[in-house]
Amino acid sequence: MKKDKSASFKQSTLLPWVELRVANQSAACYEAHSHDEFSFGIIQQGSANYKNRQTTHAIGKGDVVTINPADVHSCNPNVGTWSYNMLFVDTLKMGDVQRDVLQSDAHDYTPFIYDLERSPDIQQRFSALFEALKSDASVLHAQVCFYDFIEGILGKQQQDSLRVMMSQPPLMRIRERLLDDIEHTHQLDELAQEAGMSRYQLLRAFKHQFGLPPHAYLMDEKIKRAKIMLKSGDDISDVALRLGFSDQAHFQRQFKKKLAVTPKFYQSHFVMK
Repeated sequence: MKKDKSASFKQSTLLPWVELRVANQSAACYEAHSHDEFSFGIIQQGSANYKNRQTTHAIGKGDVVTINPADVHSCNPNVGTWSYNMLFVDTLKMGDVQRDVLQSDAHDYTPFIYDLERSPDIQQRFSALFEALKSDASVLHAQVCFYDFIEGILGKQQQDSLRVMMSQPPLMRIRERLLDDIEHTHQLDELAQEAGMSRYQLLRAFKHQFGLPPHAYLMDEKIKRAKIMLKSGDDISDVALRLGFSDQAHFQRQFKKKLAVTPKFYQSHFVMK
C-alpha cells in the first residue's frame, strides 16, 4: 500500500518536549477536538476556516494560530492546496519558559490571549523556530528561537489583561469523574445528579465551560491518551481495550476523525516495528 506522504510527525531531538507536524497538500478535515499541549501553527499554502472555542477565523498563508491546552478547535481547509507546519509544546515546559520571559513567580502556565497572529514579526519568529527544530542544527539555537518566539507573543499580550478561567466547582467534579474513570460507560442521569443540575442544564453548562458536551469531551480525552500510548509503542488493540472502546475498529474510526490519520500511521513516526 502506498504510504501517505501528506502528513508527517517528529519528536524534536533538540527540545524533546516539542512535537512537530508537517501537512503537505493535505485535504484532511478535523472534528472539533483539543490537545493537552500548547499548539502553534503557520499556514504555508491555502486557506481554511479555523474555529477556536466560539470564534471563527478565515485564515490563509502566513497566518499563525495559537491554541491553548484544552481549547476545543477545528481547522478545515477550503478547496485547493492546504499545507501547514505545527508545533505541540508540553505545558510544564511552557510554564517554565513563560516564567522566565515574564519574570513571574506563577506556579502554572499562562494561557495566550490571542488565537490568531498576523504580525510579520511573529510569523518570522515562528518560522525560524520551526526550521531550527526541523534541521536539528543546535540545541542552543533552538532554545534561543523558542524564547524569541514566546517573548514576541507575550510582549504583545502584556499590553492586555491576562485571561483568567473561572471554573464552576460542580463542573470540575464532573470533569474529574470522567477523567478518573475514562473507560467506564457514564450515564447522563448520574452525572447530572452529582452536579445538582438537570440533564439539560448539565449539557449546556459543561459545553459552555469546556467547549464540548460530556460524551464528546470524554472521547477527546481518550484520543489524547491514545496518542501517548501509541508513541510509547503500545499495541493498537491493547490501546483500544484499555481506553474502553467497543473494539479496535471503533478506536481507529474515532482516532482518524480527530487526527485525520490512522493510529498505525501516527505510531509509525515514533516507533520502529
